[in-house]
Amino acid sequence: MRTAPSTTPETKKDQGFTLIELLVVVVIIGILAAIAIPVFLNQREKAVDSGIQSDLKALATTQETHYVDARAYSVDPAELKTAGFTPTKGNVIGVAIAAGGKAYCLKGTNAGGSKDFYYASDDGGLSDAQSGACTGLLDADFTDVSNA
Repeated sequence: MRTAPSTTPETKKDQGFTLIELLVVVVIIGILAAIAIPVFLNQREKAVDSGIQSDLKALATTQETHYVDARAYSVDPAELKTAGFTPTKGNVIGVAIAAGGKAYCLKGTNAGGSKDFYYASDDGGLSDAQSGACTGLLDADFTDVSNA
């Protein structure tokens, strides 16, 4: 037996979404993306900066250990590698020994980071500005110890 087609009108729930509803959803997704993408990119930069700081602290420990053994700080990459210092890939770490050899300055940089970082042994601190043993040093004053 054949049934006749339904003559009842379509209800609201059978019609789908209106153009306005779809536009509202697209706008909301766009706003969320505009917020999330810069935050994500900033996290990557912060991770690189943390890697530089970690390398500088590790090298400072290695330098102090070397000083106890040899009564001098080192700018020799092979010597520092033997003592246990291996920098993170992409980080460029430089060492400058102050006149008299009683203090040193470390400089860390990475193209993916937000800034350069310094470690001055006489201040005992990590900073993004030159201070203590790092004051007045130029890039040419640093010996690159990143590649051993």
